Amino acid sequence: MSELLSEAEARDAADGLAGLRDRFVLDGAVYLDGNSLGALPAHVPARMEDVIRRQWGELRIRSWTEGGWWTAPERVGDRIAPLVGAAAGQTVVGDSTSVNVFKALVAAVRMAREDGGGRDEILVDAATFPTDGYIAASAARLTDCRLRPVAPAEVPSALGGRTAAVLLNHVDYRTGRLHDLPALTAAAHAAGAYTVWDLCHSAGALPVGLDAHGVDLAVGCTYKYLNGGPGSPAFLYVRRDLQDRFDSPLPGWNSHAEPFGMRPGYEPAEGAVRGRVGTPDILSLLALEAALEVWDGVSVAAVRAKSLALTDFFLRCVGEYVPAGRVESVTPEAHAERGSQVALRCPSDAGGVMRRLIGRGVVGDHRAPDILRFGFTPLYVGFADAERAARVLAEVVG
Repeated sequence: MSELLSEAEARDAADGLAGLRDRFVLDGAVYLDGNSLGALPAHVPARMEDVIRRQWGELRIRSWTEGGWWTAPERVGDRIAPLVGAAAGQTVVGDSTSVNVFKALVAAVRMAREDGGGRDEILVDAATFPTDGYIAASAARLTDCRLRPVAPAEVPSALGGRTAAVLLNHVDYRTGRLHDLPALTAAAHAAGAYTVWDLCHSAGALPVGLDAHGVDLAVGCTYKYLNGGPGSPAFLYVRRDLQDRFDSPLPGWNSHAEPFGMRPGYEPAEGAVRGRVGTPDILSLLALEAALEVWDGVSVAAVRAKSLALTDFFLRCVGEYVPAGRVESVTPEAHAERGSQVALRCPSDAGGVMRRLIGRGVVGDHRAPDILRFGFTPLYVGFADAERAARVLAEVVG
């Protein structure tokens, strides 16, 4: 047995979060793709059987009231809120990340224009996940703004009197780089601009501190580190003191002050409900609500500590096992700059390498042209998993 494997087994034995693994449906593979799709919490199928057979099959329409379907978007939002550092009443769940980015970004521009000063510019992360860029470009056209792609580190110097809104990713989806949310939010506010943060790769993986850092608006998906299931609905955060100014570009009947009044004129509801649009996807929403129970008794701080330990250990194992020159880490070494994934540049057929890894029971993913991504979900990934993944990688590329 290698020294690294012995160390991994000892660290797993001492890990206070190791017991959480039993809350998930897992097999013998090393699953390092939770940054794309989280594993299935073991209790969700039985919960969904109740939703389908009893709530839908027996109660039917009565479940909107008796089953709590109507209030689920805010209730599940309040369940997510402490995982991203938000107080209750500011987060609503529904729609996709793309739709919520659109709502938040247009609303941010509208608020900036209410403040005056002729603001007509949107800054967007130049390396953003593609959908954010597409949405930002459309929002810029619709609001007659100029779109300026900039690197997050360059945002403070790019801000100016014309900047209305800034759309940034908390963690870069390719490299795993963690951007400085507190400092960038403060810089935007100093320039009179509003922030929209995409938390898809940080919610459920590390502390975010939305309230503490004065973030204006934030969105995030729930099928990665929150384990909500494929296509589970996204969330939208609107800071409490901005809610009465949140002017959604998609004013649907679910966000109306009197949704069953059926009046032709739109009057927005109070609070986070303004972020709703149409009828919520109840099956996915209630699957997510059930999945979030795996967080009962779990602190985000403990998850973050294990995440950093896991990624440190994996990088050590890669350094020990993988022949020099085969791969190169593009994930920052500094903890303050690292999310919960490791991205390795593999110049020789990265896609083929990942396919062979998956065939050997190590599941990560590949991002063109040459990036191997390994997501570390501390709720169910252990140190022996990290050691095995690095050892198999060495065999595949050696």
